[in-house]
Amino acid sequence: MPSRKQRRRREKLARHEYEYVVETEDGEEIPIEKPIESEKTNKAAAKSSPRPTRGGREVPKPSMARVFKRTAIFAPIILVVVFWTGGDSTTTAKIFTGVTLVAFFIPFSYIVDSVVYRMYSKRQQRSSGSG
Repeated sequence: MPSRKQRRRREKLARHEYEYVVETEDGEEIPIEKPIESEKTNKAAAKSSPRPTRGGREVPKPSMARVFKRTAIFAPIILVVVFWTGGDSTTTAKIFTGVTLVAFFIPFSYIVDSVVYRMYSKRQQRSSGSG
């Protein structure tokens, strides 16, 4: 069973004409006049502000600088994981394995950035062309 607050909210939403009301502490609704100035400013703000895009934030072009920053973050993590999971391997072998993984991480990261950017740009072209 809906609470009293939920019922009041449903009743308010079911009204055909929205009324501007102020609720008292007892739960009574006191109708007030419609503010004229705020309606004009809302219409002006709606016209001037661009429509929000659905895709979230913009995807930047892929760059090696961003890839190297990401590598600088993940390289120590990769090396630590290799040292923890290396078992009986020598330290030289663990370092070689970590460096090899980092060497594969750099181009793979750039390729992933390129694919994501290409998908984003195609989606943007599709949405701007149909709108």
